[in-house]
Amino acid sequence: MLTIRDRFDRVGVLLSGLCALHCVLSIVLVSVLGLGGEVLLTPAIHETGLALAILVGVVTLGLGVLRHRQPGPLLIGAGGIALMALALMVPHGPKEALLTIAGVALVATAHIRNLRHAA
Repeated sequence: MLTIRDRFDRVGVLLSGLCALHCVLSIVLVSVLGLGGEVLLTPAIHETGLALAILVGVVTLGLGVLRHRQPGPLLIGAGGIALMALALMVPHGPKEALLTIAGVALVATAHIRNLRHAA
């Protein structure tokens, strides 16, 4: 049976994947097709995503450390969140996308490791 913390880790992986997909699709649709620039590149989307990532990451990865005494997932997740925060400080474009994708990859990895330690 999945615990609430395990479900939040799974939500964290899903949010990370959706964030990476959003970055890639935004670049492709805007640069190749010239579509959706106003909607896809709205800073509010990134700010909301980062807030969700921080909330889910802090809660689940923090609880994971308390439960299984392994700080690795929390440290990896913190690095990912730092990269995502840095992405908010650069102009929209390839640098922002690369920082965001690298950050969400680390956060997703942290959630997966957290799930494995809990098993």
